[in-house]
Amino acid sequence: MADIQQSSARRAAARELFAYLFVGGGAALAYVFASKFVLGLNLPIADWLIGGLLYGAFVPVVYLAHRLISFRSEAPHSYALPRYLAVQAGALLVASGMSYIVYHVVNLQPGIGSAIVIVASSGFSFVALRGWAFAEKALAAV
Repeated sequence: MADIQQSSARRAAARELFAYLFVGGGAALAYVFASKFVLGLNLPIADWLIGGLLYGAFVPVVYLAHRLISFRSEAPHSYALPRYLAVQAGALLVASGMSYIVYHVVNLQPGIGSAIVIVASSGFSFVALRGWAFAEKALAAV
């Protein structure tokens, strides 16, 4: 019986990971295309500001997609959204710290360094979202 539960839990985690990568990858691709389009409009707004505003616009969309698709969470928004935002802040800190390590301590090439940074920050985000922000068990304890 324990083997069946463990196998079921592994399948659920694998499905969540696949969905997480699909949602995150899709959002990243959509961000690239949206940025290219909006920057091509030559608006009287600094490019860096447009990039930040677009990224901010994607946060609620990606939150909902992860909540509904990746983790199939029924946690109320008042519970999950603040935790989602905290995880995003944590992922930003992980990415910043890993960037410092790979580029200034280890002195890696940009391609390798950026791959390490994205794997570390995405891994942190997946574990924190799955185990804390969207976790149903954690909600029962609240």
